[in-house]
Amino acid sequence: MSWHARRDNRKIHRWGAIIIALPFLIVLITGLFLQVKKEFAWIQPPTQEGVSTDLEITFDEILAISSTIDKAGITKWSDIDRLDVRPDKGVVKVRGVNNWEIQIDTKTGNVLQVEFRRSGIIETLHDGSWFHDSAKLWIFLPSGIIVTILWITGIYMFFIPYLQKRKNKKRLDELKSKHE
Repeated sequence: MSWHARRDNRKIHRWGAIIIALPFLIVLITGLFLQVKKEFAWIQPPTQEGVSTDLEITFDEILAISSTIDKAGITKWSDIDRLDVRPDKGVVKVRGVNNWEIQIDTKTGNVLQVEFRRSGIIETLHDGSWFHDSAKLWIFLPSGIIVTILWITGIYMFFIPYLQKRKNKKRLDELKSKHE
């Protein structure tokens, strides 16, 4: 490979790293948090267990129970981001659009836990949608593509010296065999 191609490869690698430095750092740090989200209640509240695996409460009861928790700010279904039903644990998690999570026993309807859930915020930071919906496609996706290019150019730069040494050794061996 020519000296110019190697120089261009290093320039691509260097400038690519500068262009994606901040978005990649955000993805990296938030990815680390997401890897350990179940280990730290500060990120994601642990799932409680109900008294039974029976599902005896209705959707209307879930909404009524959730609306009694002031800090969750739930008064209607549009205030709820999602329901996460865990039949094996006898619990339904009600996640409000404001990231408050209410865990309700599916048999008794008792509120088992009310906690702020940060994993959703971390996920939106991770994929870029926290900044703006289009940041996901126009900043974070290109950054991912550039990281892939950096990986390829980095592997290439790592192996070039070894390939060059092998090539030079082969050339020297050929020259030696011609002169013998």
